Amino acid sequence: MTTLTAERPFNYKKTLIVGFGFLGISIIWPIFNQFIPIFLQAGNPAFEGGTNVRGFGLGPALALFIMTWDNLINVFFQPWVGAKSDQTWNRFGRRKPWILLGVPVALVGFTLIPFAQTAVAIAVFILITNFGMALFRSPTVAWLGDLYEPADRSKANGIINLMGGVGGLLAFFGGGFLFEYFSAIDPELGRMAPFIGGGVLLLAAALVALLGVREPQKVSTEAEPENPGVLANLQTVWRNPDKSGLFVLLGILLWFMAFNALEAGLSSFAVFTLDISPGTASIYAGAITISLILFAVPAGLWGTKYGRRQVIRVGLTGLTMLLLIAYFLVQGAVTFIIVLVLAGLFWACVNVNSLPLVYDHGDERRIGAYTGLYYFSSQSAAVLGPTLGGIVVDSLGNNYRWLFLFSALFMGLAWLVMQRVSR
Repeated sequence: MTTLTAERPFNYKKTLIVGFGFLGISIIWPIFNQFIPIFLQAGNPAFEGGTNVRGFGLGPALALFIMTWDNLINVFFQPWVGAKSDQTWNRFGRRKPWILLGVPVALVGFTLIPFAQTAVAIAVFILITNFGMALFRSPTVAWLGDLYEPADRSKANGIINLMGGVGGLLAFFGGGFLFEYFSAIDPELGRMAPFIGGGVLLLAAALVALLGVREPQKVSTEAEPENPGVLANLQTVWRNPDKSGLFVLLGILLWFMAFNALEAGLSSFAVFTLDISPGTASIYAGAITISLILFAVPAGLWGTKYGRRQVIRVGLTGLTMLLLIAYFLVQGAVTFIIVLVLAGLFWACVNVNSLPLVYDHGDERRIGAYTGLYYFSSQSAAVLGPTLGGIVVDSLGNNYRWLFLFSALFMGLAWLVMQRVSR
């Protein structure tokens, strides 16, 4: 695939192929977030649900902290990889070498997770998984900037997020089915099946992207600025007289804190509060992914027509109100699914237009570096959101329902920050 020009028609088929890279990434995290918190907390006497799952009896704060501590490395490592990939040119391409390096590492760590016998072992395997994912996630996502003109990026990202939604759907439904089916045969087989199945799908999706995407030919780098570290890149954004770029990054931090806290605690809420089995909870959680699939492309088209900033504001408004209502409304499986479907609609408006909005305030010659800044904010949120959310749950009687109010607060703060983005 060569760099698109404004005169060329939008190529939907090739965009679907690009989307396979994000599909592979999106398969891993739902399985990761649905099952690992259950493994860590099952056996804790404070929780009555999920007692048939072998676990380590940890409390919410420690469990969610283990889920996120590895992201402390990614806060700085992923931005460095993104910036480094800007200047990587070899016989494999520009971003592809990082995919070839990272996918095998991620596969090893991910498939070893269910075999862990201690919380420390799980933490180590989580670290290996995230190290591998960090090696190729930023370069894969940077294809959005490499291959599409600014006017096409929301539309392209809508299709790419649709593919990510398909990956999430395979993870939620497939992972839940595999867990339930094999658990009926042997609980240990049920524990392993979602992770092995997810690893196979990640490998297949990565191969499609590697073989199907044609990266641009090497371009001259004489006019390109050097790619400094993440702190230097942040200083560049900070010193810009127009602070809109800074507020975009702050908004991303806040809304991902809200989303990641809820996502990390969603399975625990379903299992320990609503008394739903882990496999069924995973299947129910797929409702948000179905909604995301349905609205990803429309959200990209709305961002193109009405402006990315405006559509993100609408999404944040909807999420804030929805999460406030959900604290009182969700009392069983039906209301749980309804809230997840509506959350997918509003989250599509926010998520699909986030990265293109970062590029709008960045440097077209340093797409990888600004992709890295996007992940600096979102990975910082992946540490702060679940950790603070876990402390809140711990402090308020081990009740995961409080996460709805926690997330509503930070979605509201993100909405306030987006009012300062002026262009």
